[in-house]
Amino acid sequence: MESSEEEDDFPSLESITPQSKVDSLYQSHTEKGIRKLCCELLDLKDAVENLCGNMRTKYLAFLRISEEAIEMEHELVELRKHISSQGILVQDLMNGVFRELEGWNQSSTNVQKNSEIRELQDLLPTEADDHKIFLDKIDVLLAEHKVEEALEALDAEERNSPDLKSSADASSTEGSTYRSDFLKRKAVLEDQLVEITRQPFISFVELQKALTGLMKLGKGPLAHQLLLKFYGSRLQKSIEALFPSCSVCPKTYPATLSKLVFSIISSATTKSGLIFGDNPVYTNRVVQWAEWEIEYFVRSVKENAPSSETASALGAASICVQASLSYSSMLEKQGLKLSKLILVLLRPFIDEVLELNFRRARKFVLDLVVADECMSFSPRFAPPLSAFTTSSEGVLVDSGIRFMCIVEDILEQLTPMIILHFGGNILSRIGTLFDKYMDALIKALPESSDDDTLSELKEFVPFRAETDSEQLAILGVAFTIVDELLPNAVMNLWKQQSGNVEPKSGPAENVMFSPNTSTEFKDWRRHLQHSFDKLRDHFCRQYVLSFIYSREGKTRLDAQIYISENGDDLYWDSDPLPSLPFQALFAKLQQLATVAGDVLLGKEKIQKILLARLTETVLMWLSDEQEFWSVFENDTCPLQPFGLQQLILDMHFTVEIARFAGYPSRHVHQIASAIIARAIRAFSAKGIEPQIALPEDEWFVETAKSSISKLLLGTEGSETSELDQDHINLHGHIVMESDDDDDDHSDSDSDSSLSTIESTESFASASMGELDSPRNSDD
Repeated sequence: MESSEEEDDFPSLESITPQSKVDSLYQSHTEKGIRKLCCELLDLKDAVENLCGNMRTKYLAFLRISEEAIEMEHELVELRKHISSQGILVQDLMNGVFRELEGWNQSSTNVQKNSEIRELQDLLPTEADDHKIFLDKIDVLLAEHKVEEALEALDAEERNSPDLKSSADASSTEGSTYRSDFLKRKAVLEDQLVEITRQPFISFVELQKALTGLMKLGKGPLAHQLLLKFYGSRLQKSIEALFPSCSVCPKTYPATLSKLVFSIISSATTKSGLIFGDNPVYTNRVVQWAEWEIEYFVRSVKENAPSSETASALGAASICVQASLSYSSMLEKQGLKLSKLILVLLRPFIDEVLELNFRRARKFVLDLVVADECMSFSPRFAPPLSAFTTSSEGVLVDSGIRFMCIVEDILEQLTPMIILHFGGNILSRIGTLFDKYMDALIKALPESSDDDTLSELKEFVPFRAETDSEQLAILGVAFTIVDELLPNAVMNLWKQQSGNVEPKSGPAENVMFSPNTSTEFKDWRRHLQHSFDKLRDHFCRQYVLSFIYSREGKTRLDAQIYISENGDDLYWDSDPLPSLPFQALFAKLQQLATVAGDVLLGKEKIQKILLARLTETVLMWLSDEQEFWSVFENDTCPLQPFGLQQLILDMHFTVEIARFAGYPSRHVHQIASAIIARAIRAFSAKGIEPQIALPEDEWFVETAKSSISKLLLGTEGSETSELDQDHINLHGHIVMESDDDDDDHSDSDSDSSLSTIESTESFASASMGELDSPRNSDD
């Protein structure tokens, strides 16, 4: 049993299967499939080779038959020529026989001969036979496409047979049939001429011959239409070939397209005049066709222009306007005036590009995050603005450079033609952009109002100008831009585009403009100045209010300082001085002038204007403050001549401050005069006679001047200390009131009320002894 099992597990050598049988038994189905597929492919290859051989044989047979057909066609043409020549020969022979018979008929009187002659005459060709021969000749010429010869033959036949031009005679059926056949041949010739004009690669010489032939056939309007269609098709193909380059060269694409369009319009106009003359009908059609092509040109520019909000789009639009108007001016010599149409069609596109570019500029100026991604700052604007760098890490100067860079980036894209026709629009948009920038700087000043119109600028200013130097730096940057950088950049560009490519470095006013441009530029400068005045006035208003009102909201310019029951007459005072608030105002302005001299170095104009405006703002506040004047107009409030004298002296003192510092004082003088007049009326209403109570005006003027000298002398002998809004150290010394109550003022003279005690107390606590005595209110 065990041996049998071993034999089953290990078969003998005799039972080993040959390798060939193993291969045949275990051959994979995939191999069989592949072999079968190879066999089928070989069969298919044989079939294809047989088919290709058959096709080649049949193709050669087809070519042979085609050649035979062409030869047969030529033989038919030759046969027709032979028949035509034989017909002409027979006609000539018959004409000769006819002449001989006619002479023989005249010499012979035999009736039989006459009858024979009549029989021969019947055999001679008639007019109908002549017509048939002519038509056959035309058919041969048309079959051979000899259009010029066919045209000459038809023209000659039409001249020899006037009936062909007129309407057919109803009584002549034969003439009507011949005219109909003649017109059919004429229509066939017309179709052949039209077909010639539609050839894709026809030369202009061939085109001109075909159009001239159509004109000879009386088809002038059709010929002119085909001429315009030829140039329109040529323009269409050229534009389609140019389209791929618009994405590669977006700026030069409009100029290239303009040159292409207007050159073809010019060629069409010239050839139309050459072929069709100065016919007004054809000239009007050329103008209409040119307008259609220009509309297509404008659409192509819009569809293939870069994104409208990019600088390259503005550059492309400017180049498009420049090139289009330049080429259209050349066409005016040919009688085509298309400039107005071009401007009408391009204006919406230019307005859109300008709007989106200035919207991008607005985001660029007002958003510091986008700045690094848009462009690098131009170093050209850094030197004039870097002088105003403050402790705010140069953000203010960077904003000014950023503003000028984006404006310069826009200006660099402009061309002379776009400046000529859209200059006012561009100046207006630059002015609007400057307005937004001024609004943003206003937000950087302290205590700015929460105006809804400035809500979009809340995120712009990452700093607040708290100190006087920082606030003056804002004004310095704005003034430098509005007075120097921005006007010079615009005017230099305007001058370069007008023909002088060498901009002057001198004042901007030296640049000459045309009357219209000059008016627009002056209005623009006025707009910029008005926008800057908003920033300056906001600073002055906030600065003056911070001086007038303490942090607790109490006013330092209280009418109570002019109401004194025991005050002495200033005229008899040995040392009259302005009231304490106006002495403090003088000190404040002196201190601000010192800071301005450092921050606004070299900007004397803005220094004087700014300090003059501050003085005006104080007087304007005093003139408009109803609470101040209500004290004088109150019937229960006693008034004394001392108060009127002190108020008038304060006003003269304010005017002299302006004159002493060299400020423009005319407006200050007007406001001060109005305040004095109102005060005199108020005190007069209480029974005080101005003629008696007031000294001469010269006394007030001299007293005000001497007060300034005294205050300045006090400054020279003291150490100056920095002033802030609630700490006004008047020339190193605090002018203080005695420790009496508010209701009981000192009976001493003016000097006795002013002490020179050195102190570090604030103006709010030192000078308010006369105003509202905050020390007593604290108790």
